[in-house]
Amino acid sequence: MLDEKVSRKLKRGVWIYFFLLIFEGALRKWVLPSLAEPLLIIRDPLALWMIFIAFKYNLYKPNSYVLLMWAVTVLAFSLALITGHGNIQVALFGLRITAIHFPLIFLIGNIFNKDDVLSLGKIVLWMNIGMTFLVAVQFYSPQSAFVNRGIGGDLDGSGFGGAAGFFRVPGTFSFTNGLAFFYGLAAAFVFYFWIAKNSNKSFKILLISSTMALMAAIPLSISRTVLFQILLTFVFMLIISGINLRIIPKIVIAVLAAGLMFTTMKDISFFKTANNAFTERFTSANKTEGGMEGVFVDRFLGGMYGALTDESFPFWGMGMGMGTNAGAKILTGKRSAGVFLISEGEWGRIIGEMGVILGFVVIMIRISLVLHLIRKAWGAIGQGNVLPWMLLSFGMFIILQGQWAQPTNLGFGVLIGGLILASFNQTE
Repeated sequence: MLDEKVSRKLKRGVWIYFFLLIFEGALRKWVLPSLAEPLLIIRDPLALWMIFIAFKYNLYKPNSYVLLMWAVTVLAFSLALITGHGNIQVALFGLRITAIHFPLIFLIGNIFNKDDVLSLGKIVLWMNIGMTFLVAVQFYSPQSAFVNRGIGGDLDGSGFGGAAGFFRVPGTFSFTNGLAFFYGLAAAFVFYFWIAKNSNKSFKILLISSTMALMAAIPLSISRTVLFQILLTFVFMLIISGINLRIIPKIVIAVLAAGLMFTTMKDISFFKTANNAFTERFTSANKTEGGMEGVFVDRFLGGMYGALTDESFPFWGMGMGMGTNAGAKILTGKRSAGVFLISEGEWGRIIGEMGVILGFVVIMIRISLVLHLIRKAWGAIGQGNVLPWMLLSFGMFIILQGQWAQPTNLGFGVLIGGLILASFNQTE
């Protein structure tokens, strides 16, 4: 009875983590702008509390991934203070990534089950509609408008370089990357629910509405990442059609419905402006970055090979936390965002901070986890459970090489990793 009570408490903790992830930016921009900096790590105490409670009541035991990551973390933290930058505040900011948040992936996977994941997915469908409405308002509003205020109530606005005189907007998040990740998560659930069994008419209305919102988000966000993520999820759905022929009719219906929605919306004047801005952004950015192939290699593979072969990094690293924006701000005293003292790419940051040996171990842990999830999700398809596979379409890259130095990226990586593991837990 006590275990059930504690388990419910931990489940509420996961839900709070989820809502804080979605609305942390809103708190920092609109609700409590004066507390923008401490709110950046608002999920850290919650994650620490959840791990403590789970240990206290013996509801969670660290597996080999966590134990190895903790060992590397202790060594890297020590090296940061002895041979690295020597700033304990910066080292602690880096330590929280692997010591507190990474284990939460497996804790969520233990205490959540498939029904919990589906419940969260249905909330995401509702959020998707509201988020796109907000994005549309932000898109057509000036940067001086309240909805476009930046972190700490910055009146210069939260928009980022876009096209045709319009900005890439962040929705409820601090920056545009959070919005792109949200739509990636939404796409995974939207596509899954199209091929899942559900005869509830009211839910079908919600699904159609959320699908329309997802299609509208492509031009309104002016984000190639959103488009790429939706296409990737679609490819994952096509792959499983070769294994389970029964879902092919559902896939055809989903494709036709999405195509009809997109065709209808693109002729509406409200979306024409956004579509023109997106097209201009897509064309100009592709020319700069070498087309879609260049975008994929540079952004999604994140300079992995370059990080492993860069000889400029010290063998024992520059120090944990130095590659984060917060760490750079503390060490340099500069308040400007986007400062990278080591590398913007995740693998480069890890090796630059922790050194060749420890950095390589952390990278191998993340690679091994992704491969484990792929094998397990592929096996679950044969058992009629396609949810892990569809969630993996979003989670694979962010777990593998997502920029976890940024709290929003880290939060989505932890959440989706936990949801994928939890989706294997079938309820009787």
